[in-house]
Amino acid sequence: MRLTHTLFAAAACAALSSHALAQNQPPLKVGLMLPATGTFAALGDMIERGFKLYVEEQGGKLGGRSVQFVKVDDESEPSKATDNVNKLIKRDNVDVIVGTVHSGVALAMARAAKESGTLLIVPNAGADAVTGPQCAPNIFRSSFSNWQPGYATGVVAAQKGYKRAMTITWGYAAGNETVKGFTEAFEKGGGKVMKDLTLPFPNVEFQPLLTEIASQKPDVVFAFFAGGGAVKFVKDYDAAGLKRSIPLMGSGFLTDGTLEAQGASAQGLITSLHYGDNIETPRNTAFRNKFAVTYKVNPDVYAMQGYDAAQMLAAGLTAVKGDMSKKDALYAAIRKAQIDSPRGKFTLSPQHNPTQDFYIREAKGNYNVVTGIAVKALADPGRGCKM
Repeated sequence: MRLTHTLFAAAACAALSSHALAQNQPPLKVGLMLPATGTFAALGDMIERGFKLYVEEQGGKLGGRSVQFVKVDDESEPSKATDNVNKLIKRDNVDVIVGTVHSGVALAMARAAKESGTLLIVPNAGADAVTGPQCAPNIFRSSFSNWQPGYATGVVAAQKGYKRAMTITWGYAAGNETVKGFTEAFEKGGGKVMKDLTLPFPNVEFQPLLTEIASQKPDVVFAFFAGGGAVKFVKDYDAAGLKRSIPLMGSGFLTDGTLEAQGASAQGLITSLHYGDNIETPRNTAFRNKFAVTYKVNPDVYAMQGYDAAQMLAAGLTAVKGDMSKKDALYAAIRKAQIDSPRGKFTLSPQHNPTQDFYIREAKGNYNVVTGIAVKALADPGRGCKM
């Protein structure tokens, strides 16, 4: 009996000391490096809201520690990225960095995180190199690689029987890599990409390229644009009369968070992404309801990715009871976690990118309605990653 009491007391003391450890630690400093201005400002805002919603649901704490946010507007400007991320690392001494949207900016963030050893969770930017050649034990992603949605859409386009395709995107990492994914799957499925059209980011003078599409008459056009650029492209494509004659498909970012602004021009567009508005699970319903009540707006894929970035961080911090110095255990816990996401449960690949289902979606009203699954449990190949 005495032994039992002794063991119980020891266990109680251990639990109390762990609780006390978390309570006595200073606030967790989370550096949010997201766009607050420019083309992607609305996307950065949704990511931040999603992240903060999860923290709020945990009583304002992660791993038992209160959370302090330090924000930097990255302006989606790669030339300023190194200076901006170093402000968070060296000036503000943040414990973890969450960001960003723009792939070019994310590559600079990954380099800085790799050099400093600071934990980085990327809640959107799909630059393949982040979980490819730039991969590191302290770099994780809660979103996707650029290759993934492109590949999934290429599978769907080939299944629809299209044989000749053209692609159009901004000529930067996100666009080029997404197009490569589309081409890989589309040509594996028996199709042929006739020509890749590009214009500099964030240029939205689409008319010359739309004229070329009209003259070439492909069976289908695959587009990668996001934010304000996606709004203008979809409207211009329709205004040029192309929507009626040449089907337009895209990575889901073509219509995510943009449908209201795109209006009738977007209706019926088919996209592929790892999230959709009508995923009817208790987890997604609860997330969407709580987000809508809190922010008076419906969540989109960016909000969900921010929410899941916080979930991933929480999984690691809980395992080490808030002690960020236990880096190996922290990273191992994130890597091994199964994240109960609004998109559906997912795990991480060995390169720290989500292995997840990609959905077929159709734009109906202001919703991207899931009509099927393009590819189940699609894992990025992580080419070039050595960890």
